[in-house]
Amino acid sequence: KFSPNGKYLAVGSNDNFVDIYNTIENKRVGVCKGASSYITHVDWARDSKLLQVNSGAREHLFFEAPRGKRKAINSDVYTKIDWNENTSVLGKTVEGIWPKMSDVTDVNAAHLTNDGKTLATGDDFGFVKLFDHPVVGKHAKHKKYVGHSAHVANVRWTYDDSFLVSAGGADTTVMVWRHAQTTAKAGDGGGESADSDTDTDDEGGYDADVDKERRRDYDAGKASLRKTSAVKPHMRGAAGAAGAGEEGGDEGFSRQIDNTVKVKKHELPQASSRAASPTRKGRDAQQPPVVDLQLDYVLGYRGFDTHANLFYTAAGDVVFHTAGAGVVLNAQERKQTFYLEHTDDIVSLALHPSGDIVATGQLGKKPTVNVWDVKTKQTLSLMQGDHTRGVCCLAFSPDGKNVASVGLDDSHTIVVYKWKSGTKLAAAKGHTDKIFVCQYRPDDANKFVTAGVKHIKFWTLAGSELVSKRGIFGKEGKIQTMLSVGFAPDGVTFSGAQDGSICMWQDVTCVKTFEKAHDGAVFGMFTSAAGIVSGGKDGVVKVWEPDMKKAKSVVLGNSYKVRALCAVKGRILVGTQCGEVLEASDKTGAVDVLVGGHGEGELWGLATHPGKSQFATCSDDKSVRLWDAKNHSCMQRKTLKQAARSCAFSPDGTLLAVGFKDGSFTVLQVPTLAEVASKRDRKEAIHDLRFSPDGKMLAVGSNDNFVDFYKNERDLPRTGFARGMSSFVTHLDWSEDSRVVQVNTGDYAHLHYESPSGKQVSKRDVLSKLTWDSWTSVLGKDVLGIWPKGADKTDVNAVDLDKSNTALATGDDFGFVKLFEFPCPEKHSKHKKYPGHSAHVTNVRFSYDNKFLVSTGGLDASIFMWRTVTK
Repeated sequence: KFSPNGKYLAVGSNDNFVDIYNTIENKRVGVCKGASSYITHVDWARDSKLLQVNSGAREHLFFEAPRGKRKAINSDVYTKIDWNENTSVLGKTVEGIWPKMSDVTDVNAAHLTNDGKTLATGDDFGFVKLFDHPVVGKHAKHKKYVGHSAHVANVRWTYDDSFLVSAGGADTTVMVWRHAQTTAKAGDGGGESADSDTDTDDEGGYDADVDKERRRDYDAGKASLRKTSAVKPHMRGAAGAAGAGEEGGDEGFSRQIDNTVKVKKHELPQASSRAASPTRKGRDAQQPPVVDLQLDYVLGYRGFDTHANLFYTAAGDVVFHTAGAGVVLNAQERKQTFYLEHTDDIVSLALHPSGDIVATGQLGKKPTVNVWDVKTKQTLSLMQGDHTRGVCCLAFSPDGKNVASVGLDDSHTIVVYKWKSGTKLAAAKGHTDKIFVCQYRPDDANKFVTAGVKHIKFWTLAGSELVSKRGIFGKEGKIQTMLSVGFAPDGVTFSGAQDGSICMWQDVTCVKTFEKAHDGAVFGMFTSAAGIVSGGKDGVVKVWEPDMKKAKSVVLGNSYKVRALCAVKGRILVGTQCGEVLEASDKTGAVDVLVGGHGEGELWGLATHPGKSQFATCSDDKSVRLWDAKNHSCMQRKTLKQAARSCAFSPDGTLLAVGFKDGSFTVLQVPTLAEVASKRDRKEAIHDLRFSPDGKMLAVGSNDNFVDFYKNERDLPRTGFARGMSSFVTHLDWSEDSRVVQVNTGDYAHLHYESPSGKQVSKRDVLSKLTWDSWTSVLGKDVLGIWPKGADKTDVNAVDLDKSNTALATGDDFGFVKLFEFPCPEKHSKHKKYPGHSAHVTNVRFSYDNKFLVSTGGLDASIFMWRTVTK
């Protein structure tokens, strides 16, 4: 294989060696030794400095290039390496590809798609198989395709992942498979395997969503999402070194307005008739300056790794959580209030029997359990010190005196507190594998049940001890993962299983299994006054009769995988895996979306409409959404073929450009989101893209270190590109005359280029005369003060200057939205900061009329809407 930089060629042979050749000098420059058998697969790291090698002895080896020195790499480090392509059949991330009873030669080939999501394999049984990547856990779920008679010798994806090519050994046949990059239907292209998610094998694997949740690494994702390099702007030894105090010093910067960067002042709808000069500075703005922000509404719900975490309060409001915010929603008035005292992601929530008190648990090295009042949002009690990593489950005792918590440590420690005093009553090791749910029996304040990976346990608080009995599956049940719990009188417990069945327990013994209660994992269950209510991965909610023989179904749809339920007086509250909160009627079956949101994945794309109270978002969940800011609802949603990272409206608001992780982008009509055109000239993520102010051009900045210029025409002809950047593009802004773009890069370079020629502009006298149509640059002397102290390992991800040029909003990796006066040239300038996002605020944008600010969370997948306050 050629190295990504084209300088080297690695050659693996049956002699147990990998030889490395310099392609420029035409000579061998290194030899990789140490394999005890013949070489089967070789891959390069993207930086061309490392090789991974598989051998016939099932060895997974690593060598430095080009000398061939062997290197030891553990599994944790391995998963963080950026491989140019991955054909390895060995390692932690592909362990699930090996079928039962297979030997070391049965899987001949593997190849990972460019987006890193799908792994194809070819084996000696004649099958081509597709797995979701990473393929962790033995005998992972997959889809298999027939056609080759035996011995599929090799598989390879095309450059755009649209086709897979497979080669047969003895049959000498090449087969080309079209890749439908959406969820395949059973029977398509050769059919689903018996190991798919619709037919769970308890001995061999897990439901894909269950397995992903049980293996989630809560320690990951705390560092900056974008791997930036070089010295941060505020740490450079330039003029303007910070003085003592919060504001920093004035040295090296003039406070005279003539030195301030020129940004076009966008006249607001309520502005006076006197037009503003496009070169006016922020201090001359006619509109009252934005001086504060108030959190107004949150879009999103943490449903991708949680259970039993939303409820109706005593007043009939809805309480749930997303990011670091506890949210109380008045559904009739569509108004929200917030509890914002957590310092990290909230991952569990329980409601007190009174309906007026809530407990929430968060992530963190020393996570807290906060008990707070629903009405006042005042903290009533705080418990800390008994858990590590996080608190994944919470439950109040039926008498309301105690609260049980489950930790994310290796032992999944269970602690019972007398919450009013914060006193720990008892603690015990919960289970060696993940616990998904903890629920008290409604008829006994000393008994509760925990359920998780292939177990269910029945607990009793006896004085200062916790005594557990493991559930006995016996002949009526089979050992499998339990995901939800409900109760009936006389010591009866129900549990929802990952294969779609519901198990009935008498004391600690399974006495009956209601098979195929759902078509997929039963993630949600609630004990209502009328009986058991269950919800599944199939997007169906069932209200069961007391004898569990019949149920009334409310069909939500396949896109709504149920995660949590609460049922009161005919109303059913549903939390979904895709981040939305629904309310359904068990009588009519009508479904209302109370809170919209994105599914799991990094959320970066954000744009506000240039003339309406609307905004657009796009994320790794492969969707783009158009939102109405006034009624906090999703106007339109489009499912995409790829994960998306950026979006931008055209100046007239009729078009929306969306940039994808694979280097492509598309232009959509507004508001239908119908595709107008699409293009791909780059291979890596599009981090930012912007229409020119005159609407004639589109600038597209990518992870490939280029900015490409396209005419805003039907076929999007490329007219030029800017090169010379030594790192990826992070932010773009156009000059008001549509002639120049300013560019930020991952190594903190602040560059300027002409459009469409791509010629770099570096003369200060030329740049000083430019007026910018927008300002989203995190670099420049007028925004130096946005960089916080101690920010050597984290980043300011986004900024946006308000429409009157007086206030600058930022989003950073500390989880804060901040508001600065503009300009802010002094280091560590005074500001106001606003919590809510748990970490990684990836983007911020003011609305066209300056009435609100929108912010997006990276890993929390949440959208926060802030109401602006003016003097």
